[in-house]
Amino acid sequence: MRIVSVNAWGGALFDDLAKWLVDCQADVVCLQEVTRTPGAAGWTRFDDGERVLPQRANLFADVREVLPDHQALFVASDSGPVHTGDGHRRRQDFGLGIFIAERLPVVGVISEFVHGTFVEHDEWATEDRPRCAQAVRVVNRSNNRVVSIVHAHGLRDPRGKHDTPARRAQAERLAELVTRCRDTADLTVVCGDLNLLPDSETFTVLAELGLVDLVGQSDTRTSRYPKTVRHASYLLISDPNAVVRFEVLAEPEVSDHRPLLLDL
Repeated sequence: MRIVSVNAWGGALFDDLAKWLVDCQADVVCLQEVTRTPGAAGWTRFDDGERVLPQRANLFADVREVLPDHQALFVASDSGPVHTGDGHRRRQDFGLGIFIAERLPVVGVISEFVHGTFVEHDEWATEDRPRCAQAVRVVNRSNNRVVSIVHAHGLRDPRGKHDTPARRAQAERLAELVTRCRDTADLTVVCGDLNLLPDSETFTVLAELGLVDLVGQSDTRTSRYPKTVRHASYLLISDPNAVVRFEVLAEPEVSDHRPLLLDL
């Protein structure tokens, strides 16, 4: 069973992302920074006053098209304006998407906010935006073991990735979601762009649930990311002995984040 996780950067490198999603043949795809703009397709422009980025109008629908044999679930953390190619402003939902191969039975689904709650922005904020997490339980038919998979996009703080009271509260809410999602016999995977440093107290909170981080000090950013701090994405598992392969993929570059690939 193969699980991949990547911050999709709103689909800014969609052609490369789409090809990789097909080629990697993942059973479960966890994507952060997924967009959905009702009634629009193609490209939009995102602007939060700090940066301007190209984004797919409906990355969720785009990925569904390239992964037609996967079940798809989207959850929005917030919503705000984007500009389409015809010069109009449209309202875009921003959040998480998870795509699960149809051959895998889905036996549980939960989504929760781990920071804040849903916001309709008049203009996109540069900090303190709400963040959510998705959790699914699927049956790995190769051994009939249930796997609980939780992915999240951690809050962004322009001041850095150091621990704060808000990040501590986020960690506790994420841990609560993991506990509610899984049964005691489940193999548990937690992944996503957590926007943390490797020594964050978040990992202490999650370790209390028996979760072991596989990323550590690894560089999880690509050449598209110019800043010096190279830590962002993580993957934790409850049973490291279940890991057949784990890799932080430097190539191909499908985002400003490197994908995380896990074979169980």
